[in-house]
Amino acid sequence: MTPAPSKMTRTSYAVILRFTGESAEAEEVVQEAFLRAWRGIDRFERRSQFFTWLYRIGLNEAKRRAGRRPPAEPLSVEEGALEQTADFTHAPEPRAEQHDLREVLERAVRALPEGYRAPLILRDVEGLSTDHAAEIMGLKQAAFKSRLHRARLAVRDAVDAYLTGEDA
Repeated sequence: MTPAPSKMTRTSYAVILRFTGESAEAEEVVQEAFLRAWRGIDRFERRSQFFTWLYRIGLNEAKRRAGRRPPAEPLSVEEGALEQTADFTHAPEPRAEQHDLREVLERAVRALPEGYRAPLILRDVEGLSTDHAAEIMGLKQAAFKSRLHRARLAVRDAVDAYLTGEDA
């Protein structure tokens, strides 16, 4: 019987999945990140939280691998990649519109360059503090905020284009 994954494993997987957009790739990246952390535990200097250090290893591995592969198709949350409880309170039409908007958002996030995608995922999707997310990325807070702002603007432009019918 396989043990249930820890909260740290699930959270790392969720972040990396949103970054890579591909579940098999995310699994490999998380596994490699944990192996690298285990092998390099003696280099952990406790200047940051362990979680921060592990996230940084995972994001670095995802970036390293992304440089070797063509971009993956957006992964829809509807495909069961992330656990979600079904919401049966909405009528079919609003749910279809929500699904379309979710796809637009996912495509917009996946289209961001890595340096802008990671801040958006860490801060807005995962809900990490600006301090913690900037530390994970190895950035000063001002640089992190700048990247996050630009990422948000790009995603907003994609959503605006969708809502005004300009993306067709």
